[in-house]
Amino acid sequence: MIAQATIPPVHWTVWAGFVACVLLFLALDLGVFHRESHVVKFKEAFAWTLVWFALAMCFAGALVPWRGKQDAVEFVTGYVIELSLSMDNVFVIALIFAYFRVPPQFQHRVLFWGILGALVMRGVVIGLGTGLVARFAWTLYVFGAFLVYSGAKMLFADDEGVHPEKNPLIKLAQKLYPVSHGFEGQKFVTRLNGRRALTPLALTLVMVETSDLVFALDSIPAIFAVTTKPFIVFTSNVFAILGLRSLYFVLAGAIQYFHFLKYGLSLVLVFIGVKMLIDPHDQPAKWFQLEIPTGLSLAVVASIIVLAILFSVVMAKREKHSQPS
Repeated sequence: MIAQATIPPVHWTVWAGFVACVLLFLALDLGVFHRESHVVKFKEAFAWTLVWFALAMCFAGALVPWRGKQDAVEFVTGYVIELSLSMDNVFVIALIFAYFRVPPQFQHRVLFWGILGALVMRGVVIGLGTGLVARFAWTLYVFGAFLVYSGAKMLFADDEGVHPEKNPLIKLAQKLYPVSHGFEGQKFVTRLNGRRALTPLALTLVMVETSDLVFALDSIPAIFAVTTKPFIVFTSNVFAILGLRSLYFVLAGAIQYFHFLKYGLSLVLVFIGVKMLIDPHDQPAKWFQLEIPTGLSLAVVASIIVLAILFSVVMAKREKHSQPS
């Protein structure tokens, strides 16, 4: 076993190589596998979900001989947390597509560019977050309290839907450019009365990017309850985001079966927030400190999500059978 104290920092060439591999995967996705717009069916989406999951697990396996078992466990735990919290984002994206009436064959393109933008935004947020934690250790307590608040708010708040008319970026885009009345295929930009104009697909993309930024404020602080190592935080986030597109097409057709998943996600946020408050990564706790092993955290988070999904499916089937023909 590799001792954590003897592991050197990740060299910048490794960071560059990882980012290059991600860009290569995205280029193959859009330029080869989804070059032509088409409706992504459940079987195709499920297969891609398995592919991204397998790649994440292979990466975790490669971490064991390279960085040690602890880093691998932290990566898997962070990946599961980020992927779980992304499920709530999936349902918001479904509402956005329904609001703008985006044809199914164009949804993958919006998600592709949305994910690309999300990777950039999360990279910036992760950089800021790790910098704050490294310089101000008490930031972990702030993140923990924020997660407990966010989890409680999610637990008791009603679904508010999406409101593009309240989005400041949507308002800015509409002030700067006219918007066409209909879709122009996969185009985000078109010509209207001789002027460059945005299509409804472009406004959809702005909404998707905005929603991911909001969710990043919850999901990224959550992973700091598991690790503060920048490379583990970044890679676990990237793999979770890469699998978000296919996960959307897997879950979008069965949203009605996941009514209670929101409560599971809120409990995950509260648990992670509490963990961050009482187990602040070897930082000197001033009032109370209790170590919660990373493996136990992984088991708790996975159990909450699985039970929430199972309960949602069982209750949905009971409601369906109880309804009169």
